[in-house]
Order: sequence, then structure tokens, then C-alpha cells
Amino acid sequence: MRAIIYDGYGPPDVVKCKEVEKPAATDDEVLIKIRAASVNPLDWRMMSGKPFVGRLMAGLRKPRRRPGVDVAGHIEAVGKNVTQFKPGDEVFGNCRGAFAEYGCAKETAIALKPRNATFEEAASVPVAGYTALQGLRKNANVQPGQKVLINGAAGGVGTFAVQIAKWLGAEVTGVCSSRNVQMVRSIGADHVIDYTQEDFTTRPERYDVIFECVGNYTFARMHPVLTPKGTLVLVGAPKDVSTMGFLVPLLRNAVRSQVSILMARRNQADLNTLRDLIETGTIKPVIDKRYRLCETRQAVTYCAEGHARGKVVITVAMT
Repeated sequence: MRAIIYDGYGPPDVVKCKEVEKPAATDDEVLIKIRAASVNPLDWRMMSGKPFVGRLMAGLRKPRRRPGVDVAGHIEAVGKNVTQFKPGDEVFGNCRGAFAEYGCAKETAIALKPRNATFEEAASVPVAGYTALQGLRKNANVQPGQKVLINGAAGGVGTFAVQIAKWLGAEVTGVCSSRNVQMVRSIGADHVIDYTQEDFTTRPERYDVIFECVGNYTFARMHPVLTPKGTLVLVGAPKDVSTMGFLVPLLRNAVRSQVSILMARRNQADLNTLRDLIETGTIKPVIDKRYRLCETRQAVTYCAEGHARGKVVITVAMT
């Protein structure tokens, strides 16, 4: 089968498409014929090998696994202990080495694909979708009527966050560039701030939740924009993250606000929730560009530039 591999860390040039042995599912796994996958920031960061601490999980000298996590396809075979799925089921979720024609996944890492979504749309959902869902519902505990600001509203996580915050009953403000204002408004944002024209940290509005997807503001600039008991959810790292671990307990008492660094985790229940939200039309994936498997290098390069509108998808198989 064809698969994307990288034998060493570095820029996207390390990515190669090669013929490799088709994997076999263990007793607790399913084998998926992959129809589509999507690129996440984690993918290109792991390929780069930076920061170095990430190599403790990925491999010190060279990567232990092939790249790619988000996947959609149909099940070709199941292990003897698998009870939730059967061959032929259309699924989406996470698997090892998703940038390939076949991949193996734990049955708890996947869910049945939304019936009204294409494979490309379904593949765009998992990591970005449950990051937004967990961050807003668990970390921020968003309640109806609260004011939520999404910084990075046009990105992969941000586009899901806007729609999920609306589903939770919030009044949503999205922050994005000029070219994305109409798109962010179209997916449900009540207000949109064009960061090329305005700085949300200098406006008089105060927010119950700031969902920070970009990492382009320090905590010192963001916390005055929160209400007295507001919540700042950090997806990734702000500029001053190196000091935050020591300051967060003090800052919580000083400004009476909660700072939450989001560490999203794979969760089948969240995948099922996201499927239901897609099937009811509550959320709809936003896809910027589609690439073929042999074009994964270009897909990763584009994603790493940081200007993707929604998700970047890799179409693996049409049939």
C-alpha cells in the first residue's frame, strides 16, 4: 500500500510517499481502508522535531510512527475482541499513520461517520472538533447567555469552536483576518473582529470566556478583557507560556479569573456528540483545501504557514 513516511526530523521536505506493508489489526483493533485524512498542527510539529521535548514521545533520533491521526474510511477487518463495529462500517476518528491507504485504530478511537457528511468532511472533524468541544464544555463550562470570544475563529479549531459555542447558547465574537470575516459570520458568529483593523484587547467589551487558538497575545494583555470571573482557555501556548506555570496560581487569586491550558484527549463519546451535531446540521466542517495522498508534503507546508481557513484535507481513495 502507499503511505507517507519520514525517516528523520526536519521541514516538510522530509515527507515521502512510498510503498509499505499493509498493517494488520490486533485483537482490539480495526483495519480501516482510508478514504480521507486531515492535517493538524501537531502533525507538522512532530515532523519538525521541535520543540525537542516532543521527541520524548515521537522518538529521539527519528520518528517511531508514520504521520497522520485524523481519518475517515470504512472498516475492512476487525480484531476478535472488537464488538462495536463490523466490516463495511463507515467510520471517522483517530488511527495510527492516517496518511496512508490503510491504518489500524482502537475501536474506542473511532465512531460511526455522520451520515450526511462526506469522507473529507468527516476526516476534518476529530482532533479539531473534540479540542473545541472539550475546551468550551469542560474547561470553560460555557453557559447560555455568556459572552465568548474565539481568537483564531477561522482556523481548524476555531471554526468548530464558533459553532459549538453557539450550540451551547453563547453570544459569540470571532477574531480573524479581513478575508475570513464573512466566513466566520456565516458559521454563526454574532460579532466578528477583523484583527487587521482592530485589537480586541483595546476594546471596551468584556468576555466570560476567551478561547485562545493563536498564541499571539500575552496573558497580561488578555486578562483585562475578561469579566471578573471569566475564563481564559489556551489552545496551545501564549507568548509568555514559560512563566505561566509559576504564575497561574497567583494570577487566579489576583484577578479572580481561571486560566486553563487545554490538553484535549481522544474521546469516543465526544466523537459521537460531534457526529450528532453534524447530522442535525448544528455544525458543519469548513474545508479550505484538498490534496491527494502524493501531495501530502504540500498539504503539510500549507498548514504550517498558519493561514488555513478551516481544515486541510488529504483525499486518499475515491472508492
